[in-house]
Amino acid sequence: MAIREVVKIPEPVLRRKAHKVNQVDSEIRKLIEDMVETMREEPGVGLAAPQIGISSRIIVVEYVEDEDDENAKPRLFTVINPEIIRASDETEMGIEACLSVPNLVGDVERYSEIVVKGLNKQGKPTKIKVGGWLARIFQHEIDHLDGILFTDRAERVWQPQESDGELNAA
Repeated sequence: MAIREVVKIPEPVLRRKAHKVNQVDSEIRKLIEDMVETMREEPGVGLAAPQIGISSRIIVVEYVEDEDDENAKPRLFTVINPEIIRASDETEMGIEACLSVPNLVGDVERYSEIVVKGLNKQGKPTKIKVGGWLARIFQHEIDHLDGILFTDRAERVWQPQESDGELNAA
């Protein structure tokens, strides 16, 4: 495994639609391992392959849903060729940050719940239903695969101050 460099704006790969993965092989599984290690090192809660300069439709997400439970372990999701196949009518506004857009945060409206389909790291079909903050992370990462940054969707963008507290970046 290796930690990869997270590319920052205005790197062109961040603005391009990523290529579909046609075969899940050892090279793709190695890339996924590197993505997980890089996400954890940064630290982030999600990472899309374009964020490490690779134009492939792969995301990794790791998040603890119940932060109040000190024994709760984070769940790791890997989705290849992710696609949102269902979204709730309800939306929620939330503050987002991004590893590829340093020193900025923004208010972004996202669906409250989504269902995502794709392939897992073994290349098998998977379907994942997520809500709340986890749904926001998935939408943020899938946007990266289409060349969309949170700043494109934000109603307001600003530089955070230390008084804003810790923000999870994706």
